[in-house]
Amino acid sequence: MSTINNTERFSNRVDNYVRYRPHYPVAIIPFLTEAIGLNTNWTVADIGSGTGISCELFLQNGNKVFGIEPNTNMRQAAEEGFAPNSNFVSINGTAEQTTLADNSVDLVIAAQAFHWFNAPVAKQEVKRIAKPNAYAALIWNERSTNTDFLKRYDELLFKYATDYASLNHRNVADEKIAAFFSPVKYEEKEFDNVQQFTFDDLKGRLLSSSYAPLPDSDKYQPMMDELLKLFNQYKADNKIEFNYECKIYYAPINLEKNNK
Repeated sequence: MSTINNTERFSNRVDNYVRYRPHYPVAIIPFLTEAIGLNTNWTVADIGSGTGISCELFLQNGNKVFGIEPNTNMRQAAEEGFAPNSNFVSINGTAEQTTLADNSVDLVIAAQAFHWFNAPVAKQEVKRIAKPNAYAALIWNERSTNTDFLKRYDELLFKYATDYASLNHRNVADEKIAAFFSPVKYEEKEFDNVQQFTFDDLKGRLLSSSYAPLPDSDKYQPMMDELLKLFNQYKADNKIEFNYECKIYYAPINLEKNNK
């Protein structure tokens, strides 16, 4: 694991994160409405909310959303982006200490964030803030390797990107997810998601990742040279496609409160 404080890993990448990270499929809201009864009256806690990308769908749905984010730069980006929306409440907190009240939320989500948590401690905190009938959902936009370009891009990350192998969220084992939801067995749903990038966009997408070398690194320029070669080899109409599988793991989180 890197010696960089996980809370601060994205502090110098916020602009690229806001501009180039994928959003989440709009189909998530109707799916959750059908699957777990999500409605506009539900209060949502988005733990590790970052710049607010994962808050958007729920705010658009009319939900009150607590965006819980320990990184100051990312939290401020969300506050600026949602400034006119009174349903967004920015919280300086962590997965292990959200600062929210007991039994206060209907849905807890963690999007692109669970792999940073101390999972056992976060589980107890989630159960504390969740209402008796509340649900939790862990969400990832997982980059596919279903094209030659994406396979080569992944190889580039292993070659140049600092601690990519250890920080890749694909490393989150099913057992860790199962333990978070235990004793309830979680359900899983998958959606397709896609981005189209020019080379400048692709460069920004790469630099939005916490493990990517920055310009002061000796690895930076060789990485960018190879990235440009990949782009030129596989581009179509001067763009490249980034495919994702958006995966959602969800289950009730506090059924035992109903039995008290």
